[in-house]
Amino acid sequence: MRDLELLIPTLFGLEGLCANELRRLELPWVEAENGRVRCGARLSDIPRVNLNLRTGERVLLVVGRYDARDFDALFEGARALPWEDYIPRDGAFPVKGHSLNSQLYAVPACQSILKKALAARLGEKYGLATLPETGALYQVQFSIMHDQVTLMLDTTGPGLHKRGYRAVGVAAPLRETLAAAMVLLSRYRGKDPFCDPFCGSGTIAIEAALIAKNRAPGLNRSFSAQKWKWLGGGAWLQAGDEAMDKEYHGQYEIWGGDIDPKAVAIARSNAEKADVEDCVRFEVADAARFHREEPSGRIVTNPPYGERLMEKKEAEELYRAFGQAARGLPPGWQIGVLSSHTEFERTFGRTADKKRKLYNGMLKCDLFLYGIKK
Repeated sequence: MRDLELLIPTLFGLEGLCANELRRLELPWVEAENGRVRCGARLSDIPRVNLNLRTGERVLLVVGRYDARDFDALFEGARALPWEDYIPRDGAFPVKGHSLNSQLYAVPACQSILKKALAARLGEKYGLATLPETGALYQVQFSIMHDQVTLMLDTTGPGLHKRGYRAVGVAAPLRETLAAAMVLLSRYRGKDPFCDPFCGSGTIAIEAALIAKNRAPGLNRSFSAQKWKWLGGGAWLQAGDEAMDKEYHGQYEIWGGDIDPKAVAIARSNAEKADVEDCVRFEVADAARFHREEPSGRIVTNPPYGERLMEKKEAEELYRAFGQAARGLPPGWQIGVLSSHTEFERTFGRTADKKRKLYNGMLKCDLFLYGIKK
């Protein structure tokens, strides 16, 4: 298990950002594909990637690949892989996955056959007719695309967007991985004032604080692979120490405002859970009256779209009022606004300098960027 391959699923539009993160972690090789990033890894990289990755959804360890156009080939290909190198005799190994553009398209049938193949292999290796599955979780994932089967183990558990700080949220919450991506795309690095005038439960501002401090987003949570004996607890401790050694300890001006006092209270609580309450300030404020005196800064925000939280007409009135407030800012301010509204630029009052297609869940959005320098 020296030369490993990891597969990192991402939200569509975030593949390049995720690949750049992995390159900064100095992995042996990195390749971005649609909706995912593949990379080479050493054993010690599994904890490092889980702890440090901001824009990936989970870390999957590739066990093997093979072609299968019928159920016999699916069974035999899975049975031929060395599962005993990863899953102990008491390990629990549920199977889930997906199939796309392949002869084998019935996912429940594929799940059942793969489960039987793994049970046959492990039962033979451990001399057991029935495997107990009472130990640690080894979640098996499969992907069948164009008749190629990829079998993987999920090292993460709950998705990487679950940082551990957002115990409660508000309506239509923004996924943490997408919030981090928006901050990275704004080129914010902690030097300028940072503001989110529609902060909701505080996710964007908190992710900005984690980026400014260079704090690994996974430090406050646990991962499935921490219970895997062959990976070893020492690797996780070393990765955690390495991450904490790279943290910055400066002064940062990060602000979030929302018109809803309940949302602001939740945001403050979430900032405390994320250990960034010392550098993030939340207060009740109306985005239509947003104003700052500093000559430069960053705004990154996710206002209501109209699809879920408000009627479209109300959303347009909100965009218009916020756009008018933004035009009163000093010329050094740079703005990034995420919206799915097709008339955002018209109602905001300015054509974006750049647009980036992103997905908030299944909702296609644009990140409208104003004055963001490369």
